[in-house]
Amino acid sequence: GVEHPVRNLSGGNQQKVVLARWLAASPRILLLNDPGRGIDVGAKREVHEAIRRLAASGMSILTWSSEAEETLELCDRVLVMRKGRLTKEIDPSTTSLNDLLLAVAAEPEGKQP
Repeated sequence: GVEHPVRNLSGGNQQKVVLARWLAASPRILLLNDPGRGIDVGAKREVHEAIRRLAASGMSILTWSSEAEETLELCDRVLVMRKGRLTKEIDPSTTSLNDLLLAVAAEPEGKQP
């Protein structure tokens, strides 16, 4: 219920409350940091579905995730950065998980290990 303190909710429901609070402001751009981290599979599915609906409605969403699978699942475009510089742009629809991980781990061009 509305009277229930947010701190007493599960991690997934806390994520949903935070997302709902930001959406109440009707933003044009939404910045998300690790949207699926620390929540169970069902809650993660609901959060991902909400993110997809928002993107489909025209909202711009910029997300960072420590989970490569989540990145490929949610994003239309992936930018790999190192030390503040863009090192690679990836199309998730044509990129495997292995290729994404290789791009993240790769040394910048011109540098030798």
